[in-house]
Amino acid sequence: MLVAIGRQPNSDDIGLENTRVQIDKRGFVQVDDRQRTADDRILAIGDVVGGMMLAHKAMYEGKIAAEVITGGPAAFDARAIPAVVYTDPQIAWAGLLENAAKQQGRDVRVARFPWGASGRALTMGAAEGLTKMVFEPGSERILGAGIVGRDAGEMIAEAVLAIEMGAVAADLDLSIHAHPTLSETEEEAAAAFLGHSTHILPRGDSGVAVYTWLLSACSSQWLTQL
Repeated sequence: MLVAIGRQPNSDDIGLENTRVQIDKRGFVQVDDRQRTADDRILAIGDVVGGMMLAHKAMYEGKIAAEVITGGPAAFDARAIPAVVYTDPQIAWAGLLENAAKQQGRDVRVARFPWGASGRALTMGAAEGLTKMVFEPGSERILGAGIVGRDAGEMIAEAVLAIEMGAVAADLDLSIHAHPTLSETEEEAAAAFLGHSTHILPRGDSGVAVYTWLLSACSSQWLTQL
């Protein structure tokens, strides 16, 4: 059983009332994009400033704060912050995903590559995995990615790099990935968006894919779930 009641910042009783630091109604310290508070002498990073409360985000903010303290021009400007749930299978995501796109009223297209069509996943007994990528229709730019499966936390790094550098589907599709590897599923997802994935057959414009091997090897129950 998992009980999740949330988290709150430990910003009380640390003397902030004696500074010009401002906190919001939930207790989070307010900072600008250079990690500076309203008090010139104080910078803040990590969970206490809110947002995605993840260790790697805090480390990134720490680097920015250190550069700012030494007079550098650094600022927080991340397009994608990866998040990983270390379950079995793992779940990882970064950037803009479908639900957020709908809330923002943004038009996106989603491409999925099922790991049942991945030779490496099959040999690892991890055929239940899925790689999903979110694209901007006109520019074909990669906006977000979600991966469910073994080592998803390692694989999301490629998607983060693609989002940060403003890569488009063709950049990922034309990058040669080692075979057989799970990372190929990211290349294949981009190829699926472009309509020429090697191992799945696209059907219409809905982004729904049919495993080529499923046509003869799986039950009607599985086909219904696709």
